[in-house]
Amino acid sequence: MAERQSIESQIKELMVERLFLKVSPAEIGDEEVLMDAYGLDSVNLFELVAGLEEVYGITFEDDDFDLELFKNVASIAAYVRRKLGQEE
Repeated sequence: MAERQSIESQIKELMVERLFLKVSPAEIGDEEVLMDAYGLDSVNLFELVAGLEEVYGITFEDDDFDLELFKNVASIAAYVRRKLGQEE
């Protein structure tokens, strides 16, 4: 994944690749509720977390696991930015 690509775009690509979603990354909305739109479950979330940790070199703490964090791409991207020290 290109460094200059937005975190949101990278997350969408990661979701499609790791979760085998039958949509293109561009079809996933930043504010779309992921559980409702794609039926994500705990196994999917674990796979997504593993991918995010690998791509960004961050660690999700046990206290961070909250369904609100995984509500949509925007909330995941905000978390990644905080972990990377890039808060907006």
